[in-house]
Amino acid sequence: QVRLAESGGNLVQPGGSLRLSCAASGSPVSFYDMGWYRQAPGKQRELVAFIRAAGGMFYVDSVKGRFTISRDVARNTVYLQMNSLRPDDTAVYYCNRYPSIVDYWGQGTQVTVSS
Repeated sequence: QVRLAESGGNLVQPGGSLRLSCAASGSPVSFYDMGWYRQAPGKQRELVAFIRAAGGMFYVDSVKGRFTISRDVARNTVYLQMNSLRPDDTAVYYCNRYPSIVDYWGQGTQVTVSS
């Protein structure tokens, strides 16, 4: 059974940084393209970034140059380093395969950017 557990969310001031973690069990993160997604209040869930199993990353325009996705094969964990955070980054952040699989959504982790 695949389980994905997100952590690392917090309240942070604009311009601050956070690192989110996604611990996977039941499925090696190195075998699949893995993505980070987010859902802001009143909005649909959207893709933020993904990392390919073969290497290479993709970012949506709004986070390019500020966010970095990475993975640790030994820990079977995917990370999202978020710098220069803005209020419009406020959302619940989730990880999942890319494309996402409906049964793999976890609880997410709340990121709030506010002064």
